[in-house]
Amino acid sequence: MAQKPSIPKGTRDFSPAEVAKRNYISSIMKHHFEVFGFQPIETPSFENSETLMGKYGEEGDRLIFKILNSGDYLDKVSQDELSNIDYKKLTSKISEKALRYDLTVPFARYVVQHQNEIEFPFKRYQIQPVWRADRPQKGRFREFYQCDADVVGSTSLWQEVELVQLYDAVFTQLGLGGATIKINNRKILSGIAEVIGAKDKLIDFTVALDKLDKIGEDGVKKEMLEKGISASAIEKVQPLFQFSGTVAEKITKLNQLLASSDEGKKGVEELQFICETIQKLGLQTAIIDLDVTLARGLNYYTGAIFEVVAPHVAMGSIGGGGRYDDLTGIFGLKNMSGVGISFGLDRIYLVLEELGLFPETVTATTKALFINYGNQESLYAMEAISNLRRSGIKVELYPDAAKIAKQFQHADKRGIPFAVIAGQSEMEQNCFGLKNLQTGEQVKLDFEGLKNALK
Repeated sequence: MAQKPSIPKGTRDFSPAEVAKRNYISSIMKHHFEVFGFQPIETPSFENSETLMGKYGEEGDRLIFKILNSGDYLDKVSQDELSNIDYKKLTSKISEKALRYDLTVPFARYVVQHQNEIEFPFKRYQIQPVWRADRPQKGRFREFYQCDADVVGSTSLWQEVELVQLYDAVFTQLGLGGATIKINNRKILSGIAEVIGAKDKLIDFTVALDKLDKIGEDGVKKEMLEKGISASAIEKVQPLFQFSGTVAEKITKLNQLLASSDEGKKGVEELQFICETIQKLGLQTAIIDLDVTLARGLNYYTGAIFEVVAPHVAMGSIGGGGRYDDLTGIFGLKNMSGVGISFGLDRIYLVLEELGLFPETVTATTKALFINYGNQESLYAMEAISNLRRSGIKVELYPDAAKIAKQFQHADKRGIPFAVIAGQSEMEQNCFGLKNLQTGEQVKLDFEGLKNALK
């Protein structure tokens, strides 16, 4: 007996209706990316391992899908190495390529590789799948699409302002009014680590702090202690766990907390410019909030950090990003600052579905099915179908001259709203019968009348 087919955990098949809804989201994103001046690029689904490894922190490296070398992948491994397995050394010998973990690092590689062809500042957008060996759960998949917009070649904070506006424009058109754009700054986190005497533990500190909404205050403190951050340092950071007030009030508190840290004060200045500018310009429906616990445990952020949370739904972040001054430096191109944001297409889909925000027209299928009465009648029908299609009207002919009831049943199951009758009598009168499959009403029309009725 043949084994029942299946797909890997954390991946999905998409039905026609699901693809239509996903295309609806991505088309809105593409529209606003281009309105804001971003240009599209694409990069390969897999990269050389050294391009990706070491760019996402220890946790990220573990989640990268490695690709076995083709052919005899153990060819470069000695018998001694097989007997005394060191997984890190072994992996580098049997796997030279890996599926991309995100779109930002491949983008940095692209910029360095094509730097002589690019006009800077370079604004690019990219909508492609990425892969992570994560534990699958609601809203978290092993294969998913990222939709990124980045600017590289400018240190101007006006880029951050525009990216907040871009988030606002996209989520407003999607109907997600009230999405919260959380903002922080890596320099503030560095300043806090400096002030509490844990500068050498910055990564451990930020990774733990970033989990506050997942594991709570006690969980964060426990992890910090386990990573070697002293109890006295954690005591100094206590105000962060109850950090409330308006954005302006939070900035005042941060200025007091970071009075002795030049780097921390620089971070506060940057945040203040972004937030005050956004307040003057106004947002359509989004809300901006300063979240000092926002760390996004990726090593490459150096300035502003963003994360977007959907309203009314517990889904985790539906977008995020930040400033990465040093990213292209790791590929040999120094002093090339960048800033970018990402939209989580899959999570946005789930949020829109849960809140019922997809317009009914998104999944609109064929507008009318022409009933097949035989070859002679079908030729008459196909002439009309060809003309209707040239006008952008979705119509099709049932391929077989099957029982009429079966053809109507097919239209019903497909959700097709109209059937077109093009039999012998219609041919003789040079007209068509148009039947509304919801109401049962049927009228006779000439071609122009049919075209207008189906528009």
